[in-house]
Amino acid sequence: MKLDVLLGLQWGDEGKGKIVDVFAPRYDVVARFQGGPNAGHTLEFDGIKHVLHQIPSGIFRKNTRNIIGNGVVLDPVIFKTEIGKLEKYNLDVRSGLFISKKATLILPTHRLLDQAYEQAKGEKKIGSTLKGIGPTYQDKIGRQGLRVGDILSPEFPQRYKKLTDIHLEILRDHSVSFDLPALEASFIEAVEFLKSFQLIDSEYFINEELKKGSRVLAEGAQGALLDIDFGSYPFVTSSNTVAAGACNGLGVAPMHVGEVFGIFKAYSTRVGGGPFPTELHDETGALIRKEGNEFGSTTGRPRRCGWLDLPALKYSIMINGATQLLMMKADVLNIFQTIKVCTHYKLNDGTETDRIPFEIANEPVVPVYKEMKGWNVKLEGSGWDDMPKALREYVEFIERELGVPVKLLSYGPDRTQTILR
Repeated sequence: MKLDVLLGLQWGDEGKGKIVDVFAPRYDVVARFQGGPNAGHTLEFDGIKHVLHQIPSGIFRKNTRNIIGNGVVLDPVIFKTEIGKLEKYNLDVRSGLFISKKATLILPTHRLLDQAYEQAKGEKKIGSTLKGIGPTYQDKIGRQGLRVGDILSPEFPQRYKKLTDIHLEILRDHSVSFDLPALEASFIEAVEFLKSFQLIDSEYFINEELKKGSRVLAEGAQGALLDIDFGSYPFVTSSNTVAAGACNGLGVAPMHVGEVFGIFKAYSTRVGGGPFPTELHDETGALIRKEGNEFGSTTGRPRRCGWLDLPALKYSIMINGATQLLMMKADVLNIFQTIKVCTHYKLNDGTETDRIPFEIANEPVVPVYKEMKGWNVKLEGSGWDDMPKALREYVEFIERELGVPVKLLSYGPDRTQTILR
C-alpha cells in the first residue's frame, strides 16, 4: 500500500486541518512529518471549532491512529495543554496517538532564543511565531538536540542542563527577560506527562503498517512556499514542508509515496515578512481578510491577503509532484462581482515570466492579472453542478493553467461544506 501526502501549496494556512479530518475515514494512520506548534490546523464540525498545533488532525476519528513523526519538533508544555483541551470530548487519545522517539524536543530556552534572535533582526524580522521552532531545528542540525526518547534515560536531567547552559550563555548577549525556574517547572511536569504516552520507533511502525496494507496519510504543516530550501528564503520556516519531507520526516522510502494532495486557497494569504507579489494593500485586501477571517490560528496576527498567484502554484506543483488539487475557501470570494488571477510576473527589465525569480525577496515583481467574472452569490448545494457557472469556470481555468485536476472544492469551514469532484 502507498503513503499519500497532503500538504499546502502556498504560504501555509490553506486549510489542511479540515481536509485531513474529511479524508481521515479513508485512512488507518495519519502522521505529521514536520513542523511543530507553529502550525495551527483548524477543524470545525458539530458547531465546534478545534485548533490543533502538534497533534495530527485525524485525532477526532475513532478508528484512525495518529503519529507525531520524527521530523516534528515537539513542545511538551503545549502538547500537555492540547491533550487537556481534547479530553473534554471523551476521546480515547492515549490509545490512538503515537509519538516518535526521534522527534526533537523544544526546551524553554529554545523559545527564549527564538525571541532573542527575532529581536536582533530589527526591521528585517521574518515573522517568527516565537515558539522556539528555528532554534530547535538548529540544535537538531548541530547534533546537540534532545529527542523524545531521551526523556526515558536516567541521564536526561544532565543532558538537559548541558544544553540549557549553552543556551543561557548565548542569551547573556541579548536583552530578553525571563523566569527560568518557572518555565522549567512547567516543562518538567509536561515531560512526565509525555512519558505516559506511547513513545515508539515510528519508522518501523509506519513501514510495518504499509507492508500489511494499511492506508497512511502524511500530514504536512505550514506550506510549500515556506520550505527551508525552496521557499522565499530567508522568509521561510525551518523544515522541509514539501512532499519529499514526508520521506525523511517519517522514515519512508520515496517508492512508497502514492497520491500527493496539494491544497490551496481560492486566493492567497501570507503571515509575517517576505515577498508576496499579489498582496492587496487596499479595501479589496481588507474585504478578503474580513470575509475569510484571516487571522493566524496560532498567533492571532492578521494575514496579508491577495489574489491567486498561478506562477507560485505552478512552482509548488512542480517541486511536490502534486497529483490532485484541493481548492479551499471559495466562499470568501462570494462578495466580488469580478476577481483577478495572477498569470505572470513582470520583471524589472520589463520581461514577463511564469517562474519565480531567485531574487524575488530583494527584487519585487509586478503581477500580471487576468480578470474574471465573479459568482457574487452565496454558495449552497452538495454537488459540482449546484455551484454557479462563474465559479465552475474559475476552477476550470485554474485546472487548464496548472495542468492538474481540482478534485475537491471547499466552500465553508464545516466538514459538510465540501464537494468531491
